[in-house]
Amino acid sequence: MELKETIESIGRAFEQFKAENDARLKEIEKKGHVDPLLAEKVEKINADISALGEMKKQLEAIETAVARGQFAGGGSAKDQEVISRAKAFIHLMRGNIESVKDINIQASASTLSDPDGGFTVPEEVDTAIDRVQGTLSSMRRLATVRGISTDTYKKLVNQGGATSGWVAEKGSRAETSTPTLAEIAINTKELYAMPYATQTLLDDSRIDIGAWLAEEVGVEFNDEEGDAFIRGDGVSKPKGIAAYSMIPNASYAWGKVGYIASGHASLLNNCDKLIDLQHALKTSYRNGAAFLMNDSTCQTIRKLKDGDGNYIWRPGLIEGAPDVLLGKPVEYDDNVDDIGANKYPIFYANFKRAYLIIDRFGTRVLRDPYTAKPYVAFYTTKRVGGGIVMYEAIKAFKIATS
Repeated sequence: MELKETIESIGRAFEQFKAENDARLKEIEKKGHVDPLLAEKVEKINADISALGEMKKQLEAIETAVARGQFAGGGSAKDQEVISRAKAFIHLMRGNIESVKDINIQASASTLSDPDGGFTVPEEVDTAIDRVQGTLSSMRRLATVRGISTDTYKKLVNQGGATSGWVAEKGSRAETSTPTLAEIAINTKELYAMPYATQTLLDDSRIDIGAWLAEEVGVEFNDEEGDAFIRGDGVSKPKGIAAYSMIPNASYAWGKVGYIASGHASLLNNCDKLIDLQHALKTSYRNGAAFLMNDSTCQTIRKLKDGDGNYIWRPGLIEGAPDVLLGKPVEYDDNVDDIGANKYPIFYANFKRAYLIIDRFGTRVLRDPYTAKPYVAFYTTKRVGGGIVMYEAIKAFKIATS
C-alpha cells in the first residue's frame, strides 16, 4: 500500500469510526447499555486506525530514507576511503584479519585494535545503527540527543530567583537576590548487544555484514533504550521520565514532575482534565509540546469529545503530519503505562527542553569465534545516558484510585 493510499484509508476509517461511535454513545444515552456487536465494531475500527497510523509512519520513514540516500560515486579520495573502511569492516567481521592489514586506512583508526580488544565500528555502520534507533524510538525523536566524548555531561540550569524593583530617582537601592543555579549531571551507561552468526553465513559474499549488524544491534539497542528512557531507574541505565518523583502540580518543586489527577480510575469523560494537563505546562514550553502515550491509551482517548461534541483526537491526514490531540501532536510509545489506578499513562511536555539523551561517541564490536562454536558472536557496546534536565517542561497525567 502506498503512502497516499494509506492516508486516504485512515481518513475513511476515522469517518466510519466517528459514525459508529456516535451510534454507540446514543445507545448508551438511550438504553443505558450498548449492543455488543456495535461495541465490537467500534473497537475493530479503532484498532484498524492504529494499525494504519503505524503503516503511515513506516512508509514515511522509507520515503525519507530514500530521499536522503546519497551513495559514494567512487571517484574522490574521500569516496575511496569510505569504500576501504567498509571493505575492512566486512573482512574483520568474517575473520580475515590479515586482509584488514592490507587496506591502507590506518589514519582513520577505524580498524585499529584498542587495548581492551575489539574494533571501532566504521562511521557508516555507526550511523546506520543510530538511524535504526531514531526510526523506532519515540524518545529519540522527541528529546534532544547530544554526542559527547566523555562519560558525563554536566549542565547548569538557572532556576531564577533574581529580583528587581522600581525606585525613585533619589531612593535607596536595596541589594537584590542572586539567581539560583542547579547542576544537572548525566552519566553514560554501557549498553550491549551480542548477535550471533555462523562462520558459513559470514563467508557468504552475498551477505551485507554491515547492514546485518546494524539491523540486529539497532533493534536490540532500541528495545533496551526505549524502556530505559521511559521507566529506567538510573542504576546502570538512563533514568526514564516515569521514574522521577511525581507530585501534584499545585505543589510542583524543582527535581520532581508535576501531575494532574484524573479524578477517577478511568479516562472516560475526562476531556476537561486533559485540558488541565495542557495548561499545567507554562506558556513558554507549550510551543513544541506533545502528548506521549501508548497505543492502548490512544484507543480510549479516540472516543472522547469536547463540550461542543467534537472529537478531541484527529489523525494526521497529510504526509508527515502527526496525529493531534487537543491541537497538539501525539507520539506513541508502548513503554508508557496502560490506564490503571495510580498509573501515569500520559505525559505532556516540550520534550526537546525537558529530556536529554547523551551518546558517547563510538560503537565498538568484539568478534568472538570461540565461546559458542560454531557460532561467531559480535559483542557490541555503546554508552548512553538520559535524564530530565528541565523539570518544569514536563507534566504527567495520573489515574486516581477512585
